[in-house]
Amino acid sequence: MIQSYPISKTIASFADLERRFQLSPTENDSFFREWQSGLPGLTNQEYETLDKIKKRFERHRKGGSLAEGVINQLLISPLLTLAGLYDEPFSVTTEGTVELEVEEGNEILRGRIDTLVIAQQLWVLVVESKSTMSFSVALPQAMTYMMANPNPECPVYGLIGYGDEFMFIKLLTHGIPQYDLSNIFSLLLPRRNQLQDILQILKQIAKIIRLNKSKVM
Repeated sequence: MIQSYPISKTIASFADLERRFQLSPTENDSFFREWQSGLPGLTNQEYETLDKIKKRFERHRKGGSLAEGVINQLLISPLLTLAGLYDEPFSVTTEGTVELEVEEGNEILRGRIDTLVIAQQLWVLVVESKSTMSFSVALPQAMTYMMANPNPECPVYGLIGYGDEFMFIKLLTHGIPQYDLSNIFSLLLPRRNQLQDILQILKQIAKIIRLNKSKVM
């Protein structure tokens, strides 16, 4: 008999993730270079817009903890807009339901992705905006959603944001499932707006997908 379980209750640690999917961190230093090199430049207008976004977020944050929906409105949506991920060939869906069959079909894990960017049937970016959960818990859950990518031969990228901190993920399930993580980008730095770095990486991902989409469709 097939049992159905919520991802949020089932995948609570990296140990859960590795046990169910044999997913492990890559040992290849070149696996996730997209966030480190060859990043596109930003215009003066984009720099000014990012400064406004950060100041707006800081003003709201002074009032206390922000809900996930507010983080989406203040940070995630503006960043996706600036990166061109709302425009052709991309489309965005929110709270997309995913089902993942595991352990020889005896279990089905179900969950909802906060924001999913796709290019036709090609998954581009899984976005999870959390307010209280730690990276150590949010990362395994986000990667479980990413495992449902319908094109396993293609890498899928993830972005987890808490408002104050962000991290990117790259995951590939073809062959031996493996992943790698970026550094943590923090908006708490007083003299550096790391939204600039985040936008450059998002633009890089969008560029890669545009170049490669025709090869896999």
